[in-house]
Amino acid sequence: MSWRQLLELVTFPLVLAAGQILFKRAALQIGAPQGASWILDVARLPTMWLAVILYAAATLLWVRILTTVPLSRAYVFVALAFVIVPAAGYLLFDETISLRFVIGTLLIVAGVMVAVKA
Repeated sequence: MSWRQLLELVTFPLVLAAGQILFKRAALQIGAPQGASWILDVARLPTMWLAVILYAAATLLWVRILTTVPLSRAYVFVALAFVIVPAAGYLLFDETISLRFVIGTLLIVAGVMVAVKA
């Protein structure tokens, strides 16, 4: 695996995580849904559009990745988003993380490392 491929594979879950953080910020800005008008309220949020743009960019990056990396090998890196997003939730939104979660996260990271070395 080349350095470019590895950089792209690590960047992909980071972009996904950034999108999720922005989706959460949009959700906090809008509050609880109140009728059908909440869709328009969400559509007016720049934060929401930035999240959508990031997801579009991530999709394009994913297609680029898949031109040179087998899907079975590339998809392992998606699991990193399951580590990054909750960590960001903890740091940015004061969400709680249990010891069981930390152990599970470490297992995911270990699994990614084992799969990458295979």
